[in-house]
Amino acid sequence: MASLLRLVTRTKPASVGPAASLSNRLAAAAAAKPSALPGVGSAFAAQSARWLSGGGTKHRNIGISAHIDSGKTTLTERILFYTGKIGSIHDVRGKDGVGAKMDSMELEREKGITIQSAATFCEWKDSHINIIDTPGHVDFTIEVERALRVLDGGVLVLCGVSGVQSQSLTVDRQMKRYNVPRLAFVNKLDRQGSNPWKVIGDLRDQLKLNAAAVQIPIGLEGDHAGVVDLVEMKSYIFEGEKGENVVEGDIPADMADEVEERKLELVEKLADVDDEIAEIFLMEETPTAEDMKAAIRRQTVACAFVPVFMGSAFKNKGVQPLLDGVLDYLPEPVEKPNFALDRTKGEEKVPVTCKSEDSLLALAFKLEETPFGQLTYMRVYQGMLKKGEYIHNVNDGKKVKLNRIVRMHSDDMVEIDEAGAGEVAAIFGIDCRSMDTFSSGEMNLVMSSMFVPEPVMSLAVKPAKSNKQNQFAKALNKFTKEDPTLRVKVDADTKETILSGMGELHLEVYIERMNREYDVECVSGQPNVNYKETISAKTEFDWLHKKQTGGSGQYAKVVGYIEPLSLEEQKEVGKPNEFENECVGTNIPPEYYTSCEKGSNDAFNVGALVGCEVEGIRVVLKDGASHAVDSSDQAFRICMANAIRDAMRRARPSILEPVMTVEVDCPTEFQGTAVAGLNRRMGMIQSSDMNDDGSGIRIEAEVPLSNMFGYSTELRSQTQGKGEFTMEYLRHSAVPRNVQDELQKKHQEEREAQNAA
Repeated sequence: MASLLRLVTRTKPASVGPAASLSNRLAAAAAAKPSALPGVGSAFAAQSARWLSGGGTKHRNIGISAHIDSGKTTLTERILFYTGKIGSIHDVRGKDGVGAKMDSMELEREKGITIQSAATFCEWKDSHINIIDTPGHVDFTIEVERALRVLDGGVLVLCGVSGVQSQSLTVDRQMKRYNVPRLAFVNKLDRQGSNPWKVIGDLRDQLKLNAAAVQIPIGLEGDHAGVVDLVEMKSYIFEGEKGENVVEGDIPADMADEVEERKLELVEKLADVDDEIAEIFLMEETPTAEDMKAAIRRQTVACAFVPVFMGSAFKNKGVQPLLDGVLDYLPEPVEKPNFALDRTKGEEKVPVTCKSEDSLLALAFKLEETPFGQLTYMRVYQGMLKKGEYIHNVNDGKKVKLNRIVRMHSDDMVEIDEAGAGEVAAIFGIDCRSMDTFSSGEMNLVMSSMFVPEPVMSLAVKPAKSNKQNQFAKALNKFTKEDPTLRVKVDADTKETILSGMGELHLEVYIERMNREYDVECVSGQPNVNYKETISAKTEFDWLHKKQTGGSGQYAKVVGYIEPLSLEEQKEVGKPNEFENECVGTNIPPEYYTSCEKGSNDAFNVGALVGCEVEGIRVVLKDGASHAVDSSDQAFRICMANAIRDAMRRARPSILEPVMTVEVDCPTEFQGTAVAGLNRRMGMIQSSDMNDDGSGIRIEAEVPLSNMFGYSTELRSQTQGKGEFTMEYLRHSAVPRNVQDELQKKHQEEREAQNAA
């Protein structure tokens, strides 16, 4: 299609040359020179009238997502300022020390990053816009996941210098997972080395998106002054201290050729996916601005096209046209197809109507602990949330009353009486979990949940003071409830509390929050590896236990052997060790057989080398002896335990370590680096598969768990943040001899220290 379109005669854009006249509704504003921003009142609203989009759109739910430090929070700050929501601009790391409005957590302002997604709302022209500003760091990717799960559109922010980065790839996967229509905003065009055309090339090559610019910048780096709109064929220059004065004018004469070229490229990309634009070109006609807008909107809503906007949020340029793009090209809630699952019909998909007059269906997508209790963020898919009414939690069947409904503006709240279909609101006084569905009671429908990635890093944590144990447990319970990627478990073998998350920063933030919010100082460290022991040779035992203490004593004798039990045999018997009784006669009375088996299990709890649990042993009891008076259950249990411990020391014992199956996904250019990193960690490469388009590779390896600590950080640094990995337990395997000697030495030192104490 693209090659065919290039044969069509190019027509010179109508608005290049003579000044384009303003519409009638802007005649009064155009007659006077734009004035400075007078606070956030009605005068500014009138000044903003020049940006009024046609079409009568009323409502948008959008998320702003990007790689870390691409300018998401800075962009949101400008949006709130230009829409009159806030009266002044504060930067993320501003000299005034105030910080951006959306970074309300003290930790966020200290570190200069977004940790939790924050919701706000604003009015632009005739439309209400709900906005969620999301984190850019990979450790907090669940915040992006939950936001995109419930929103109808997204703005993908890209750095004009760095282009598509690692978290841009992750956000792209998340947007595609939930079919979220998006705009792209190439930010930081004021910075040295900025190149928006390289960024658009990255969108096409790395993210495989059908993207094209709907604007081109007027100047780059220090000369960046505004943008040319390729749809309306007008230029916009941003003047005033805070870019509040938008001067509309003609396309600069020296940009006419570039504008013509980029306009044709835009039309070609649209024609590849839109039949109406393709037909106009085949008729050798020029599509009007209305034709272009309609086509861009159709294909953006269908996730077949990504319009690319330009600007610099920090320098207050390009934000108002981006807001227009949100209204013009992103869908209203009713336009985005959503489905519920009917639990009475095997989770059959049921379309959601998005009508306020229908029965209620809402999804709790985020929880937050506040001084007033749990705050539950909800997206209303159909029906109404009304203060004072009862709603039903479909997941647990509980009925709750809506006592307080609020609309969030970062950490500020505005009380409302009701929230209709398509709205995002927050509710106090509801005890639920993230991704619970609420209804008015007459339907058994649930909304589908979201994808939750598996944790990649773990720490052993405990309170520094034992009297803080209750607060410690309370904090962990609250944090795991609000963040599905944070997992807590108590290791059955080491008895340690293991905190697992998405990376070092993720866990560090929660440990710091425990200290600040619950006054619980934590001691954290590398978790203990669950080593085990086994034997390598068959060994006989013949043990006599005889003890006289006055009165009836203890007497027992056991004879038999122990031998290694293979993995296949362990699977057959269904347990790691086996006890067989091959006694003939009554040298050991039958009532003591159970005691002998218990004694074997006692011996398996503590190995001969480093005191770890023992597995892979078959115990065969052949014979023994008893005493009519002194033999007892306890005597045979002690005798058997001592016999097995002695035999294990002579049976060439060895230490086993957990081996994990590790899957690494990374771009193809980092294959050698990733393989070398696994080899350094004593990994055995099992397979290496390239994906269909050759851009990425999946490496599967078996690596000892003790060598995997810190791997997530190393992999990210090796692959420019583009590598990911998962791991799961495979089996226990023998450690090398040098590692076994080190572990024995460490165990001996610990025992000596305990005895000295």
